[in-house]
Amino acid sequence: MENGLVILGLIALLFLCMYGYAYGTVAMERAKEKKKQQELERLEAIKKEARTQRRKEHNEKLEKLRKRSEEIRLELNRLEKVNFAGATSEQQKVEKMKAKMSGQQQAS
Repeated sequence: MENGLVILGLIALLFLCMYGYAYGTVAMERAKEKKKQQELERLEAIKKEARTQRRKEHNEKLEKLRKRSEEIRLELNRLEKVNFAGATSEQQKVEKMKAKMSGQQQAS
C-alpha cells in the first residue's frame, strides 16, 4: 500500500509536470509575443516622434524662408521706388544738359 501511494504520487507528479511544461511553453510564447508587440509599439512611437520633429523643423524653416522672402520683396519695392525717384531727377538733369548743349550748338 505504501508503494502504491508513492506510485500514485509519482504518476500525479508526472501529469502535473506534463501540464506545466505544455502550459509553460504556451505562456512563454505569449510573453514573447507581448514583448515583441510592445517593442514594435515603442519603435512606432519613436518614429512618429521623429516624424513630428522633422515636420516641425521643416515648417519652421519654411516660415523663416517665407519671412525672408517677404523682407526681400519689400526691400526690392522700396529700392525700386527710390531708384525711380532718383532716375526721374537724373533724367531731368540729363534733359537740361541736352537742352544746354543743343542751345550752345545752335548759338555757335
